[in-house]
Amino acid sequence: MTNRRKFFTMLTTGFVALAVIVGSTLADELMGYITKVDADAKKVTVVDKDDKETEVTVTDDTEWVTKKATTKIDLADVAKKVEKAKDKGNKGVNVTVTHEKGVASKIAPVSKKKAAN
Repeated sequence: MTNRRKFFTMLTTGFVALAVIVGSTLADELMGYITKVDADAKKVTVVDKDDKETEVTVTDDTEWVTKKATTKIDLADVAKKVEKAKDKGNKGVNVTVTHEKGVASKIAPVSKKKAAN
């Protein structure tokens, strides 16, 4: 009885560990700045900290994730945000992009922490 219980416990633990490993490797995260938005081709260009440009395709299912809400992405709105950020002297909009094979599933803007007074 205890041998069977140990076997099922070890088997379950193995499956959970495998699910965690596989789940985390399926989707890649890209951290950087959106510098270009091509609304017609549904693509955004993200530049990482090493100044490497990566072009990511956006679909109708891509989500724009903020602290307040999660919505479908509006590339025209993102393009305006990129222009505002560039006008302020930034590289672009600081984001974390979750993607699989270059197709974005989530784009989350990274907010700056405000300094304490």
